[in-house]
Amino acid sequence: MSTTELLLAASGSGGGSNRVSIDDALSLHAGEFGRWQLRHFVLVTAAWMLEAMHTMVMIFADREPAMWCPAGDGRCGDRCAGAAAGWEWEQGSGSSTVAEWGLVCGERYKVGLVQAIYFAGCMMGSGVFGHLSDSFLGRKGSLQLVCFLSGGFGLLTSLSPNYWVYAAFRLLTGFSAGSICFCSFVLATEPIGPSYRGVVGTSTCYFFSGGIAALAGIAALFQSSWRILYIVTSLPSLAFMLVVMPFVSESPRWYLVHCRTDDAMRVLRDIASTNGKSIPHCVGLMLDDEDDIAKKVVVETSSVLDVFRSQIMRARLMLLVIITFLCSVVYFGLTLNVVNLKINLYISVVVNSLAEMPAYLVTAVLLQHFGRKPLTIGSMLLSGVFCTTASLIPNFGAMRVARMACGVVGIFGMAGTYNLLLVYASELFPTVVRTVALGCKAQGSQMGAILAPIVVLLGERVPFVVFGMLAIIGGLLVFCLPETMNKPLYDTMAGMEKGERSSKRGDEVATSNSLI
Repeated sequence: MSTTELLLAASGSGGGSNRVSIDDALSLHAGEFGRWQLRHFVLVTAAWMLEAMHTMVMIFADREPAMWCPAGDGRCGDRCAGAAAGWEWEQGSGSSTVAEWGLVCGERYKVGLVQAIYFAGCMMGSGVFGHLSDSFLGRKGSLQLVCFLSGGFGLLTSLSPNYWVYAAFRLLTGFSAGSICFCSFVLATEPIGPSYRGVVGTSTCYFFSGGIAALAGIAALFQSSWRILYIVTSLPSLAFMLVVMPFVSESPRWYLVHCRTDDAMRVLRDIASTNGKSIPHCVGLMLDDEDDIAKKVVVETSSVLDVFRSQIMRARLMLLVIITFLCSVVYFGLTLNVVNLKINLYISVVVNSLAEMPAYLVTAVLLQHFGRKPLTIGSMLLSGVFCTTASLIPNFGAMRVARMACGVVGIFGMAGTYNLLLVYASELFPTVVRTVALGCKAQGSQMGAILAPIVVLLGERVPFVVFGMLAIIGGLLVFCLPETMNKPLYDTMAGMEKGERSSKRGDEVATSNSLI
């Protein structure tokens, strides 16, 4: 049997004469967001806490603890000489990598370097797992794999005998852990109907902020050993893979574009049954470019190259990567910049993580009223203005609190942007390349995250200047992207281009009629 015949057979299976898209099947029959989607969403999105811990553990493991002179004030030598000059670490040499390997003074650059190396690993892994998720491994398989690898490499990190082995394991941890969030996001949101997808999608980041807050509490309990801290923050990834993932279903959209219509229909019927609904036997599934069989032949091999072949998709992807890069420098920079605030590290991290949560609530409430584009612009500009203001406030006395407050508002705005960009990006691209596109977006994010630790090392005032400038530039670039609110979630490249041409013609007709 030829490939075309197989595709025709697959597309004709799983139902009957009334064939609809997955969005229509959810809206009309299975339910857009019921008990099944809620359970699936919570189980899958809990993985965001894992990436938060793998990423932000560096704040505590690589911190510089206080030093003291046992002989008395003024009786020890150069602080940079450490133990050789009589200095000791208050919490012991095993409390952080800085204390154990003497990463101070001339060696301080290694702290920013290993953090940049972690994000470099994230950038490399995003492209690999984005492709695997869209191709043969699927959304569920990719999420299982990255959880297993990140947990394993995290445990090995705790055994590092020296700095360079530590840096190598952080690279490998980043390679896998950096893909957890976007693999989870796609798997969690694809079974949700169009009316709820935006609001529910913006709720994913609560788990990331919750993971950061939980990490701060865990780190406070294990201040004396950075190695134990890595063990405690790595085990949950392995537990998640073994305990949670067996109860998670593969995305019906991934099944459909890979011509596994029966499997897609099985998942949809399970959704309907759990939601107290039913799908009539006469209903089957179809892709949004069903009328062009030739295009369906290439569905299984769609990749980032297909994105670049389309002028519309190419421009969108390049803009998205640049905007995400700028957003990431600011977001991760403000998060890591707590070391420059001269305030209790654990409290600062918790305050920053809690400041992000209202941003998610505000964006979720306003998203359906104002759309993706205006909110993204507004949140980036808000962050830019307050970061710029923070750069003008001196960092001493009571003014430290004012500077911290500006930083908190800055991270509030950028957390909202980060949240919005996930929903926005998933709606800008069709199913066949959605995870690949989100992988490219994640690579842009990791490139920004690589730069962030370096910016933080520039001192107390300069980082806020850089963050403010980049946030404002990013907000202006969002003007170049289209609005996606109330637009369908397309399956194929051809279906998206065809649908958007029709939408554009409809808008032009409506405009001309209003003028008449």
